[in-house]
Amino acid sequence: MSSDKPRPSSTVPMRERVLDAAERLLTQDGAAFSMRELADEAGVSFATPFNQFGSKAGIMQALSARRIASMRERLAQAALPARAVSRVLAAVEIAVAVMLEAPGVNRAVMGALGAPSDAPGDVLARSSGLWAEALADGKGLASATRIRALSVLPDQLAFAFRGVLSFWTAGELDDEMLGRRARSAAAAALLGFIGREDRAEVFVLLEE
Repeated sequence: MSSDKPRPSSTVPMRERVLDAAERLLTQDGAAFSMRELADEAGVSFATPFNQFGSKAGIMQALSARRIASMRERLAQAALPARAVSRVLAAVEIAVAVMLEAPGVNRAVMGALGAPSDAPGDVLARSSGLWAEALADGKGLASATRIRALSVLPDQLAFAFRGVLSFWTAGELDDEMLGRRARSAAAAALLGFIGREDRAEVFVLLEE
């Protein structure tokens, strides 16, 4: 290892050391790094990244899980409104902010997640959990369909956000457009389940 590389701390768990190293390599060179380069960067044996994550795809899935965990942590710490629509839109802002903190790294991770894998991860389940927390008890959703909404909307919001991210990853949306498109996609998913009080706000978002 070269002397200008950060020395891994012995107090940092092994998995986190490998993920930190992967983020540094993604920042420098994109997703083209090898597992040997990753091990060198992390200051661990060549076998360690395989033992911890199974494959490079597993590392990318773990980096995605790290991002979603950050989104959920910020959501839990935020002073959120009571109504579900406003809470979901606040969650969109949080999720977009996390993705834009390291756009190059996150585009590389998203691109890797879109590739075929022999060992699919749990990104959908984790993402759905974020949106379920945002919806909370569904206050403000149409009462006749609230239970159904709380059942299906977490997945639908996850699909909507992932779809927007895929176009951002491909370069069809720039960083400034990501938030606007993510808000309108969430609004479209919510539209069939909201009460009268929230419809005007949602239609404004759709018109963006």
